[in-house]
Amino acid sequence: MRIIVDAFGGDNAPLEVIKGARLAVDEYGCEVVLSGDSTEVCQVAGQNNISLDGITVENANGAIPMEAKPTDLLRKYKGCSMENAFQLLAAGQADALVTAGSTGAALTGGTFIVKRIKGVKRPCITAYLPVGEKGTLLVDCGANAECRPEMLCQFGVMGSVYMQKLYGLESPRVGLLNIGVEEGKGTELQKEAYAMLKQAPINFIGNVEAREIPLGGCDVIVADGFTGNIVLKLIEGMAKYFGGEFKKIMLKNPLTTVCALSMKSGVTEMKKKLDASEHGGAPLLGLRKPVIKAHGNSNALAIKNAIRQAIACVESDMVGQITQSLTAVAAVEEEQE
Repeated sequence: MRIIVDAFGGDNAPLEVIKGARLAVDEYGCEVVLSGDSTEVCQVAGQNNISLDGITVENANGAIPMEAKPTDLLRKYKGCSMENAFQLLAAGQADALVTAGSTGAALTGGTFIVKRIKGVKRPCITAYLPVGEKGTLLVDCGANAECRPEMLCQFGVMGSVYMQKLYGLESPRVGLLNIGVEEGKGTELQKEAYAMLKQAPINFIGNVEAREIPLGGCDVIVADGFTGNIVLKLIEGMAKYFGGEFKKIMLKNPLTTVCALSMKSGVTEMKKKLDASEHGGAPLLGLRKPVIKAHGNSNALAIKNAIRQAIACVESDMVGQITQSLTAVAAVEEEQE
């Protein structure tokens, strides 16, 4: 198993990326290929006493800045660490890719270098929300601000396969984000997407309101990228707000502080559950090879877990399963025409 990692993607690259790669090789027994300036990678590894055994370095020319236009990956920054990584993945020199670099650039590399699965309208980016027993997958959460109904249907199918293969859910509950649970709610986009999702070979439970997401109302929540991104940022902000308020209450006086100490193990467990580093990154669904987009400020633990995700995607044949499911959707659509 070979996982290629963008060594210079993210705020903490290359040190945290190298450390994460080392952790992954030691724990999972995979081979990691780091794409980036080989001289700098070896120098940083040496300065921090990090062994590169089991890690290959593929030389590349610098990194694409986070503020660069996504399409600059194919022009101005051709040959950079991320572009080089996508080229190696497309050429079959790795099984999956991990990057903590620009999301837009990653989508561009995935779409134009690795390319989409046949029939996929647009690749999408997901976010795993640690709610309920198994968590909820939000899809799309930023890749496609404007969507057509058939795109939302594909998001639901791909998200269902991901939760089934990566989280062991036999029949993931797929819901369509809407302003009400009734079938006729929403704009024409939601109404038409509802009809398509109802015919898809998934466990579609209908419309789901946003308040049900933190309560584990479904396993996959489908939305256009614009709405999904707003929902994701709101949930992140509310989590930080309530965390801060909870801390104030617990430290209000000596009595509450004692109470806080008695709950320390439970609070630690909850913080771990909510820690994005524990979950690794967000898969870009709809591509011909697994691509995991780690958070821009990923530390070594996050990189290690993103590599774990990539390995799981390969081992479960997620791309193949998505291809089969979308083929079944296309067959249903042809029958109805």
